[in-house]
Amino acid sequence: MTSALETQVGKIVNTGFAAECNFLAEVVKVPTDNPPGDCAAHAQRVRTLLEGMGLPVEAHPVPADSVRAVGMISATNLIVRHRFGNGGPCIALNAHGDVVPPGLGWTRDPYGAEVVSDPTHGPTMYGRGVAVSKSDFATYAYALRALQELANNGQALNGSIELHFTYDEEVGGEIGPRWLLAEGLSKPDYAICAGFSYAVTTAHNGCLHLEVTVRGRQGHAAMPESGVDALAATTGILKSIYDSRESLKARRSAVSGITHSTVNVGLIEGGINTNVVPDRVTFRIDRRMIPEEKPEQAEAELRGIIERAGAAFSGIRVEIRRVLLALPLVHVPGAERLTQALQRHGETFFGVPIAEHGVPLYTDARHYANAGIPTVLYGAGPRTLAEANGHAADECLRLNDLRRATATVACAIAEILG
Repeated sequence: MTSALETQVGKIVNTGFAAECNFLAEVVKVPTDNPPGDCAAHAQRVRTLLEGMGLPVEAHPVPADSVRAVGMISATNLIVRHRFGNGGPCIALNAHGDVVPPGLGWTRDPYGAEVVSDPTHGPTMYGRGVAVSKSDFATYAYALRALQELANNGQALNGSIELHFTYDEEVGGEIGPRWLLAEGLSKPDYAICAGFSYAVTTAHNGCLHLEVTVRGRQGHAAMPESGVDALAATTGILKSIYDSRESLKARRSAVSGITHSTVNVGLIEGGINTNVVPDRVTFRIDRRMIPEEKPEQAEAELRGIIERAGAAFSGIRVEIRRVLLALPLVHVPGAERLTQALQRHGETFFGVPIAEHGVPLYTDARHYANAGIPTVLYGAGPRTLAEANGHAADECLRLNDLRRATATVACAIAEILG
């Protein structure tokens, strides 16, 4: 049964929905590929759009040395703050504007924000980042707009909303959400981060990236014994890593939506020329950790596998460097309040039960949870990343999901602030 709050919010969102779609299109049209990660221009465009909505925007450029340290060119974090009444909690809404490069296979302009009428799902917008997660720039901005109108119409709300729009999720979130919290620019009581509409995400995997350099000694290919073959040693190390996959499959998570731990080698380079014994090989490893694992133990275990395998080869030196450690998203007491409110109102607007689950990815949400802030992921999008073609060609968003997610977020926040 639809409540009076849901009826009122639904009308507000519907009235402003054309403007919300236009806002999203403008956000999609400005490229933010990461790499290379030159995102300051996009932040300026978003700032202009938000100020056009009457929202005061704080722009916080990240220092150049910090930006370079994560392999990016520029990043400016945006904060919008709005207070309702006196006292009450602060709820942060975070979405990231950086995206993976479009790649090949697109049938539509990745930055065209083209809207196509789908006979099954209605109007659908195409573009890189339209689902992950530029859509939630629109979801959160227009949820705030709906809350402002509710308050103007006499709804009693007590608390504050902060929009956190950041630009480094593709490289780990260190100079986005983590930087905002570490610099003391925000101290929210709750956080909702970019997600999809048909489930509230309350847990996700952690991720460890290691870079391994295997060093030998070059020699002429006509006399292989004159060198120490780094590639031959690397094959032995890789075999040990791949052999460990079977034991990781036995480490299963109790969280719905997450299966087991994984390891993958995703990048490899090395050698000098075809006729030279290779003296150096470098490769990178992606190790996904289920929420139940201890990251420090997972890293020690993987380093041990590499070191033992390398030690079997005479004359070989192995160097291991941590590139990334993203901790799992785990439950912080109080997060259930967000989950239940989003589920309750989401079921009204979507007409189906809204599940609670985990995902095998890692996200910026972990930075809020690691700071002790009750955090969940919820926003505009389909049931799975695959349905949105997230990180793939022809990424898309069903605009009716954007409409309903905006209303769901607005109602959930109104309930908590009420």
